[in-house]
Amino acid sequence: MKRYKIFKLKWEIIPIIIFLGIWETIARLDLIPGHFFFPPFSAVVTEFWYLTVSGVLGRNFLSSLIRVLIGFSAGSIAGLFIGIMMGWNNLVNKALNPIISLIYPIPALGWLPLLMLWFGIGEILPIAIIFICSFFPILYNTVTGIKNVDKNYIFVARILGASDLKILSTVVVPLALPNIFTGLKLESGMAWRVIIAAEMVAIPTGIGALMMKAESLIRIDIIIVCLIVLGVMCLSFEKFFAFLEKKLTNRWR
Repeated sequence: MKRYKIFKLKWEIIPIIIFLGIWETIARLDLIPGHFFFPPFSAVVTEFWYLTVSGVLGRNFLSSLIRVLIGFSAGSIAGLFIGIMMGWNNLVNKALNPIISLIYPIPALGWLPLLMLWFGIGEILPIAIIFICSFFPILYNTVTGIKNVDKNYIFVARILGASDLKILSTVVVPLALPNIFTGLKLESGMAWRVIIAAEMVAIPTGIGALMMKAESLIRIDIIIVCLIVLGVMCLSFEKFFAFLEKKLTNRWR
């Protein structure tokens, strides 16, 4: 089994190596007009090293990471809590659903001008945007997961004398976990996309701000470094929640 995983990993890496090789070759042979605007992969790696050693990349990455963790955690917890209430209690669902249905279609970045007026240019602004980005999808996935739980399980638990709180915590929420984790996996990556956009528009620090500074200096290599960091973090967050889902639900799913 271990040998199979290593073999599978090698096959997954091969396309990446081929892609990077083609990238390096095209850039070195000047096959694309304007060599300055299409640096080879080796130049990007060199710049990544310089940015890391100098601490520039680390400082900006840490700023973005803290914002993502705070905003995503707060939005996820709020979405999960309200989603459970809406999925479990029909009265709460009828009261909140019209309002949420009206607000949900608004893109997270659509709130940026209003949030800038409310909170100004500061740390709360990107965190608030990530909160909005994370809250609604996780809420909807939680409500959907709870409503899709087989009513027979709830009926049996009630016959056995379980209280509503016990049923909710030991039957309904565990069975809704696949839907909940679907929302977490999707929005963990989306949080990084949103923070980059917010930092590019209004925040002086972070990966997005570093990209804007690089754009003003026409430093394509730095921009590509930031994009690679963004891609790696989106993938890492999604893989983390996929791993967590497997650990929590693998025994009974």
